[in-house]
Amino acid sequence: MSTFLAAVPALPVADERRAVAFYETALGFTELRHDGAGLGILQRDDVELHVWVADGSAPGAERHLAGSASCRLQVTDIDALYAHCRELDVVHPNAHLASTPWRTREFGVLDPDGNLIALYERQR
Repeated sequence: MSTFLAAVPALPVADERRAVAFYETALGFTELRHDGAGLGILQRDDVELHVWVADGSAPGAERHLAGSASCRLQVTDIDALYAHCRELDVVHPNAHLASTPWRTREFGVLDPDGNLIALYERQR
């Protein structure tokens, strides 16, 4: 039986340079690749993240898709990350740091296009 080993969120954006700058500044990602053709690939630790331009150039890349996605990223030291994101004023107004019934502490940020990134840490 196959084993799934990783997932790579691919988020639709209007401007990949703006999105890359956000993920570098707000969440500490490093850009691995930028081809100038509407794709940015970033990585932090073992997490890879892609941003792609929804520019209407092909079916499935309609402009209205920019900002319509979300993903969840598991992290450690969520309190420090939350403090950093609050300082940058990128925390979603309805997703401040909280404990959940499913034993996580989590909060959300919005990228410049409105994609929701939920950041969570498992509680023991």
